[in-house]
Parts: sequence; C-alpha cells; structure tokens
Amino acid sequence: MVKLNKIYTRTGDAGTTGLGTGGRVAKHDVRIEAYGTVDETNAVLGLVRLHLGDAQAGIDEILGRIQNDLFDLGADLCVPDHGEELSYEPLRVSDSQVERLEHEIDKLNAELQPLNSFILPGGSPASAYLHLARTVSRRAERRMTELAADDKEPVSDAALKYINRLSDLLFVIGRYTNEKGASDILWVPGANR
Repeated sequence: MVKLNKIYTRTGDAGTTGLGTGGRVAKHDVRIEAYGTVDETNAVLGLVRLHLGDAQAGIDEILGRIQNDLFDLGADLCVPDHGEELSYEPLRVSDSQVERLEHEIDKLNAELQPLNSFILPGGSPASAYLHLARTVSRRAERRMTELAADDKEPVSDAALKYINRLSDLLFVIGRYTNEKGASDILWVPGANR
C-alpha cells in the first residue's frame, strides 16, 4: 500500500528522481518520460469522465478501470526488471488486462458502423477529450518503445501490448460517445484546397 505523508522531499531538486528500485535517474530520462506520459494520459481520462452523462455510465466504468490500470502501468515502468533482488514483488501489467481491453474494443466496435473515412477529433466534448487521450497514449507508446529498444532498459511485453490496445480502445470509445458514430466528423481529403 502506498503511504504519502510528505509531498515534497527535496530529493529531486538537483534534477533527478527515484525509481521503484531505489536507483536515481535524470528527470528527463526516457523511462521517466514514458511513465510521465502514461500519467498524462490518465489525467486526460479524468477530463473525459467529467463530460460523460448518466447514459454513459458503462463507459465511465470502463474508463475508471483504465485509470487504475494506468497506475499499474506506471508502477510497472517505475521498477525496471534488471534481475536484481527486491524486498517486494513489483506490480506488473498482466496479459489479462490486455485481453480485457481487446474484449471491450470488440464489444463496443460491434455497435458502430464501419468507417469510410478518417474522423476528426470532435463531436461531443467527451469524444474530443478521448481523442486527446488517444494521442497522448500514442506518445506514451512511442516513449515506451524507445525505452524498450535499449537492451539495458527492459519493458515487459504485456506493458507494450497494453498501451497499444489502449489507444485503439480510446478511438472506439471516442466514436461510441459520439452517438455511436452518428456525430463523428469525417475528414474530407483536400476539402480546403
């Protein structure tokens, strides 16, 4: 269990931050960028949830689970698996969390009409914020894959799959909250030439 008694510690004043392993890295380290961007995705989902109506309680429930999962993902990234002995079992994203996202994508997407064009972010406020969350999660994925490309910086397969599926689910939910796609704004290639 996390216990936060003191919010400031002064340990980061010199530009470093602590990992869950006890090691310290620069605040601009790719690992910190990765889980910081995961946290940013979570914050945008908080904005989405402010714009959901009572009729979208099921979507709110899904997004609440995702917000919790994103803290799991941040915890996973905060404790790189370098094989060292830790005094605790680190929290890791699981394949079952990825499978749940896939199930939710399939279930919601089955209620949407197929797309014949890309869509522009917008329609409803919730949908616009979902597209923002989707793009931020894609940035988190880019940071995570950059980190994983370094042989000395492990990132679990489940964590990489989770962030990839998440952006897909956020796209589908963005359409779903736009009256199941009826309020989507379609891209018209070259419309303003």
